Amino acid sequence: MTFPFAWNDFADQPHNVAPRRERLRHHFKHAGSYFGLAAANSALAIPVFLHYRRYMKMMHRRPVEIGTPFAVSCSPAGARNEEVVESLKAAGVRQTLVRIPSWERGGLSRYQAFIRLLRREGLDVVAALLQRRDDVLEPASWTGFLADVFSGFSTLCSHFEVGHAWNRTKWGVWDHREYIALAKAAVPLAEKHGIRLIGPAVIDFEFHLYPPVLRAVAFDKVSSLLYVDRTGAPESAQFGWTTAKKVALWKAIVDTSYREPKSCWITEMNWPLAGAGEYSPAPGKPCVSEEEQANYLVRYFVICLASGFVERIYWWQLAAPGYGLIDSHGPGWRKRPGYFALRQMARLLEGSRFEGKADDAGAEIYWFHKEDREFAVCWTRQGAVDHEFIPAPRQIVGRDGEERPAGSARVRIEERPQYVFTS
Repeated sequence: MTFPFAWNDFADQPHNVAPRRERLRHHFKHAGSYFGLAAANSALAIPVFLHYRRYMKMMHRRPVEIGTPFAVSCSPAGARNEEVVESLKAAGVRQTLVRIPSWERGGLSRYQAFIRLLRREGLDVVAALLQRRDDVLEPASWTGFLADVFSGFSTLCSHFEVGHAWNRTKWGVWDHREYIALAKAAVPLAEKHGIRLIGPAVIDFEFHLYPPVLRAVAFDKVSSLLYVDRTGAPESAQFGWTTAKKVALWKAIVDTSYREPKSCWITEMNWPLAGAGEYSPAPGKPCVSEEEQANYLVRYFVICLASGFVERIYWWQLAAPGYGLIDSHGPGWRKRPGYFALRQMARLLEGSRFEGKADDAGAEIYWFHKEDREFAVCWTRQGAVDHEFIPAPRQIVGRDGEERPAGSARVRIEERPQYVFTS
């Protein structure tokens, strides 16, 4: 079953061209794959539950070293490639990810030139390899694409993510067995070129897909495109599952499936912006204001990184009209609040150590230590509260870097994150 592939240039994703009736017919036809999924998950249910319970007891209660986890994806921008690089560097970002679509196999030189530019400036680059339906139906074409990319980019990229958001039919994969075939094709080629693979790049909260895939393919890093935008704030629950609970469950499933701890990377997340029209990748309820996007960005990073279960997080992406840290619509690029929020967070948290979370029902207060300074990243889920810090704070730094002296031990905490320094 195939349909003409159509790319949405405005939202950087495929159009969903397959009619709903055809998708349902396919799912009924391949119902056996769902029994396989159920069997794989049932076999691991008890050990996953035990891991999850233990991880939740550890959540935000143990020290976590925060290395260099702040990452932003980017795309070739032609004459503005230099501006992309300078914006990444100015934000303090050291890791980036570049998508390479299989349908642009004939234009790989454009991506090589862009990635070489990133590498010359000292940025680490991960290549995310995008698939479409033709790659499933014509395995030789997919294997040829992999061979070209691995041979041409092996010295430029530190890791290669195999496939992308394949649990959405618009990306061309119709069940997990088709994805496994795509991923397995990469393994011998990766070994030939000494390449490290990332996967399985499942999008959203669909962790039941991990056990059969991870048992079939040994990835070096395990990735998720863990969007939580449909819940609004990252502390909000989806069917009882907050962001914190989701990353604990994800880590439990990964470690149980591989029978050993594995590093987990979130290789894509964002919040789409209200009023973006056709540039929004997810119009409607998920869309937020620029201020909310900046607030949620910081809160999402802190919640995930302080858990100790997520090693690195990539924001998708640097420049885009509908969701980017930079509004690239029009001749003049504009840095949005999210850009400055990420820059300030990276400056303060990179190389720090998370010490623990304060017990306060009205506010979220995460304590960090860096060099000779102790500080809290704090916010409220809704509204504002006054919190008394002991010892009294010496300085307060706003979400985007604005500084002010602390007037007293009591600090007004709001939905907009801030950094409260006590030493």
